[in-house]
Amino acid sequence: MFRTIRISRIISRLLISLVLMVVAAGMAFAQDRRQNTPGEFDFYVLSLSWSPSFCEQASERGNGGRSGAQCGGRPFSFVVHGLWPQYERGFPEYCQRSAEWLDRNIMTSMLDLMPAPGLIFNEWKKHGTCSGLGARAYFETIRKARAAVKIPEEFLQLSEPKSIAPDELEAAFIKVNPGMSSSAVSVTCDSRRLSEVRICLSKDLQFRSCEEIDRRACRRDQVLMPPIRGG
Repeated sequence: MFRTIRISRIISRLLISLVLMVVAAGMAFAQDRRQNTPGEFDFYVLSLSWSPSFCEQASERGNGGRSGAQCGGRPFSFVVHGLWPQYERGFPEYCQRSAEWLDRNIMTSMLDLMPAPGLIFNEWKKHGTCSGLGARAYFETIRKARAAVKIPEEFLQLSEPKSIAPDELEAAFIKVNPGMSSSAVSVTCDSRRLSEVRICLSKDLQFRSCEEIDRRACRRDQVLMPPIRGG
């Protein structure tokens, strides 16, 4: 009897494992058939990180010394985290595993927008290789995407901590960016602070809706924007 029960449990576990494998395979297939094919994607997400939040988090983790120029004396507000190729569902990443090198001149040319060499290199490996562009063209596209988005004036020299509703922050961006809708921008946060504003752009860098990105937005009533350093 006990042997029969044991065999039944083993069979049940095997069936559960098989079901989970089938579900996982189905989800991967449903994500996109073009998975990780360079240049084959639907739109971009421009991710703008609120630098003061990043620096506070780095300090709390004891990594403040590793944050380099971003958390020094320069008054950074929103900085570019990345420009990410996306599918309508899911996203590609690390599309060229051999992309181990990035020209130093390209890296240094981006430090005004992305003030961390390690970030620039990682963004190229993880996301840039999926754009179908060469490194120089990819980072030129990042610069164009950033130029296409206007930062609301009230956030450029924030000297005091500010508590703000995510919807209010989105509305501020929509107000100063004609053509941007609420379905094209979303806000992310940690347990209490603003993390990023993410803006969806077509391949030709026009604002466009992106429901999946919007579903992953911050659900807090209010988020804290720490003040800009060195301002």
